[in-house]
Amino acid sequence: MTKLRNIFLATSLSVATMTGAIATVSTFSSANAATAEDLNTDADQALAKLYKSSPLAEQISKKAVAVLVFPNVVKAGLVFGGAYGEGVLQQNHKVDSYYNSVTGSWGLQAGAQSYGYAVFLMNSTAVKYLHESHGWEIGVGPTVVIVDDGIAKNLSTSTLKDDAYAFIFDQQGLMAGVSIEGTKISKIKR
Repeated sequence: MTKLRNIFLATSLSVATMTGAIATVSTFSSANAATAEDLNTDADQALAKLYKSSPLAEQISKKAVAVLVFPNVVKAGLVFGGAYGEGVLQQNHKVDSYYNSVTGSWGLQAGAQSYGYAVFLMNSTAVKYLHESHGWEIGVGPTVVIVDDGIAKNLSTSTLKDDAYAFIFDQQGLMAGVSIEGTKISKIKR
């Protein structure tokens, strides 16, 4: 019985700690909500940084119909976790609209980190889906390929066949690995 009580207390403490962490991330995000101009500038700078570190991303951008850029996503977790960031959809090098990226997770995790990601939408069907869905969950809808070092070695602009390609960049912090599967992307007003 004591062992069961200790597990319950540890779980309760983890939930309380994570609830506090998510509340802190949420409060920080809403208190420091970026203006449209800030998001536009941050997105442009993030893309420039991505293109410098990954020439393949720049090549893909030239074939993409649109790019959805989240320059700064903050993730925190202790068993239960969450991530939040705001971004820009650019079409023809112009801002189309603004979105947020929200992820919830649970499992073996502890720490905090920040990262950015860009999703290159390769056809008008993917862009239309993003515009018309009331929250696009990555992994549902258009096919999104997460481009890592292994995939990048076998990918070229002539082999692009999927609806979207995502690059994660500028990871900083104390959590291992980033996945955007299960992330919900929703349109916001700025």
